[in-house]
This record gives sequence, structure tokens and C-alpha cells, in this order.
Amino acid sequence: MLAAINDHLQPGLKLLFVGFNPSLRSGETGHHYANPRNRFYTIIHEAGLTPRRYRPDEDQDLLELGYGFTNIVARPTLAAADITAEEYAEGRIILRDKIRTYRPKIVCFVGKGVYEKYSARHDIQWGFQETPVVEGIREFVAPSSSGLVRMKLDEIVAIFSKLHEHLD
Repeated sequence: MLAAINDHLQPGLKLLFVGFNPSLRSGETGHHYANPRNRFYTIIHEAGLTPRRYRPDEDQDLLELGYGFTNIVARPTLAAADITAEEYAEGRIILRDKIRTYRPKIVCFVGKGVYEKYSARHDIQWGFQETPVVEGIREFVAPSSSGLVRMKLDEIVAIFSKLHEHLD
């Protein structure tokens, strides 16, 4: 079994990205969004969130921009479908504690399903959520960056770009 990859967290983050869990490739490399078919770094660059396109092995460098990384479940898997209900239940509590501890300005859930598992809410719309799970934290739901997502890249980038105007 692959080990969990390290979170990139610190107090005062502008933006915390939350995924389902690490891919097997991320588990092998120790870096977030490392699957070559994952479009995460392209999306955040094209959305104006980064000055250049970062590589997965530079994920820790995004802390300098005020961006952090974590997941609702730490265990790397082939697919999110491999995550158990027990792992989600435990992960929901751990994630809520991380958010309360580090208090990022905005938490971006990379996928509606991630936010559904975290908040136990349904019928979620893209963008900022009206009632946060952790009071005082702005919660933003964006599409998954997985290459399996059927949305066009420019549609995903347009949703992520709404974060840019709220960061400064």
C-alpha cells in the first residue's frame, strides 16, 4: 500500500485546494495532482491563479503564493470509487479540523463530489457556497481537474477564474 502524501499547509493561506485523495501516481511521487492526465496545474495557470504553469514536483512551491494542498482522504487509490464510507467519515472530521486550525481565506474543493462528502450536502452549484461548514471560511466548489471529467477545459478554467478576484 502506498503511503499518504504530505499536505502543504500553513497558517494564513489565501487558498487551500482539497481533492478526493491522491492518485496512485501522486502516491508514488509524493506530489499532489501528479497523474499526467490531470489538468490541475494547467487549469490554475490559465485561470490566472499562478504566474506560470507549475509542475507536480513543484507543488510545495505554491505555498509561496499562499496556496496549500490537502485531501479529504489521505490514502492513494486508483479511483475515488475505491474510497470506503468509513474513510470518508474519518476524513470529513480530519479535514474540518485542518480548516479550523489553519483558517485559509478560501477553501477550493476540486470536484463537487469532494464537497458533497465533506459537507453532506447535495444539489451543489459551482462557485462560492452560501453557508460554510466552518464559520468564517469561504468555500468554493470547482470541477475536478481529472482528465476523466467531460467538461471542456475552457469551461473548467472559467469556473476556477472566479477565485482570482477574491484572493487579494
